[in-house]
Amino acid sequence: MQLLRLEREDGGLAVLTMDAPPLNLYTAAMQAELAEAIARLERDLPRALLIRAEGRVVSGGVDVALFDAQPSAAAAKELFDEMLTIPDRIAALPVPTVFAAHALCLTWAFEIAVACDVLLAAERAKFGLVENVIGLTPTMGGTQRLAARAGVGRAKEFVMTGDRYDAATLERWNVVNKVLPDEGFADAALAYARRLAAGPTKAHAATKQVLRHFEHGGVAEANAHVTAVAAELFDTEDLRGAVRSFLTDGPGKATFSGH
Repeated sequence: MQLLRLEREDGGLAVLTMDAPPLNLYTAAMQAELAEAIARLERDLPRALLIRAEGRVVSGGVDVALFDAQPSAAAAKELFDEMLTIPDRIAALPVPTVFAAHALCLTWAFEIAVACDVLLAAERAKFGLVENVIGLTPTMGGTQRLAARAGVGRAKEFVMTGDRYDAATLERWNVVNKVLPDEGFADAALAYARRLAAGPTKAHAATKQVLRHFEHGGVAEANAHVTAVAAELFDTEDLRGAVRSFLTDGPGKATFSGH
């Protein structure tokens, strides 16, 4: 049974949908399909990516049988190394990435969510890293990416308690970018992602590149690279066309091709 769907729109948006009822659990099969879907995205880049889920939850977490099948710490590390590549590869995509959480979003799904550039949540959505239930700590980067958004203290609280947090709380913590009404959430998230897909794709990639430098070495490292990164955009059709449009028609009239 296919657990994921990767669909592409004419406007350049790719939509990756998790659809593994009833709980969208992370399994070996799900991992394989995620890796293949990301490989397809890497080979043929969209202009933006929306990650979403079907069903009454985004995900109920990882199928614990996957952990029970690990015979040793060495085997577990090999599994965790493979799992970690999933959010890392999503984070490395040079296009805007949006995660839409319409309901309960636990463990691996939350770790992918915070690897995306923008996290949208429905009002009813709840989030948690609940690995402490089985004596484990999160392994797909969620702890550290949560700390990057909300601070180390909040990350410790979130992971150590294993509590479920509502969308409004995580918006206040700067983890969720925007909380949207439950009614019409799917359409609103799609419209948001389409807006990013229609934007200056190369400039979005440049923004992500500058922020990676900031995350690695702070303002000083970002400053050391930003002028070169921005200057390269003068070789893009989008910048040249948008400048001409601004001078001719005024601001906000340009359209972008992604080139």
